Amino acid sequence: MFYFIVKRYEDDVWTEIAKFLDGKSLVMLAVTCKWFNRIMMEDIVWKYACLRDLQVPDPGKVEFKWIKLYAAAFDGSHAYMSRQQEKHIDWMRIGAFSFESHAAFLTESLIAPLKISKNGTVEKMLQQNGCCMINNIKTGIWIADLQLVRCPVCDLDSCDGTMQTLDARHIELFLCEGYLNGSWDYDVLGSREIKKQADGASGGIFDMKYLKDQSTSDILDLKSWVGKRNDWQPKAMITLHAVAVNTNLQDNEGKIFRLQIKYHVMKAGKDGEIVSIRISQQLL
Repeated sequence: MFYFIVKRYEDDVWTEIAKFLDGKSLVMLAVTCKWFNRIMMEDIVWKYACLRDLQVPDPGKVEFKWIKLYAAAFDGSHAYMSRQQEKHIDWMRIGAFSFESHAAFLTESLIAPLKISKNGTVEKMLQQNGCCMINNIKTGIWIADLQLVRCPVCDLDSCDGTMQTLDARHIELFLCEGYLNGSWDYDVLGSREIKKQADGASGGIFDMKYLKDQSTSDILDLKSWVGKRNDWQPKAMITLHAVAVNTNLQDNEGKIFRLQIKYHVMKAGKDGEIVSIRISQQLL
């Protein structure tokens, strides 16, 4: 009985210690012996590590083990690694945010107040206003990356060959069979071409439930995060329920920029929930 109490105490102590270790350290400790392997492989340990490192709240029920979710988030994988690798140029991890509702607001403008239109089709709303609301979003943790990719094949002589993409995906996406076997793919929601002088290429994804939250106001305070006018490096901001990107555009010597913006979503099957969103911007 005494031995059992001591071992239980040791289990609890090491479970607490594990909360201060990163994923690499947890794995290194787990391979030292069977006892440590049992403790370090507890799902609660990896759940804590995942939520801590992603800085997101507990999403509740998940479909996969937390160690697999941790790996999917931190093993360096991104959306263009397994698909369209030949088109990929560079990327940066923005972070993680949460969808608590099933509705998302997508926009190419980060100027307050955000205009919400519910008239017409999604494609029409995007063409007219550069924003839209979409439903059937898979709730939970979402990972956001900023990708630099070669644009799709086109016949535009003015195309410079690259585009930036705000790429957001549900944390479980890379573990789903439909994604792995290629049966899930992206559908075009709509597109829009801007034929006027623009200071920057921007895009945002918001949980509709928190569109009026203070954190959303922080994203719309562009001066606090987009950088100075002559800073051409892409910038991103993420909150608990939204993500946004901006890249300042250089002065075009009086010429008008043509900026083409495309919106894509991936569903978990034909009528499934939306599990990934892309906002791509191409300077023409």
